[in-house]
Amino acid sequence: MKILALISEVEVIAVGTAIRELARLKRVYGPGRWRKCKAIARVVMADGATAVAEIHWYEAHGIGAREHKIKRLLDDAP
Repeated sequence: MKILALISEVEVIAVGTAIRELARLKRVYGPGRWRKCKAIARVVMADGATAVAEIHWYEAHGIGAREHKIKRLLDDAP
């Protein structure tokens, strides 16, 4: 997956111990104030098709955004 257009409607959906994967994130990427975020973006999928999708990812200060994932495809543009 590659993000084509600017990400819009960014929202933090979990912080710190509310994140189920917190122990793994700390082990793999290091300690930080981890947040799970979601947003709307235009993406290119593996087959080359483009779509507007809701994406989720984890981020921490000093580490950056990690593990972007398409959660669902949307019909209309942001």
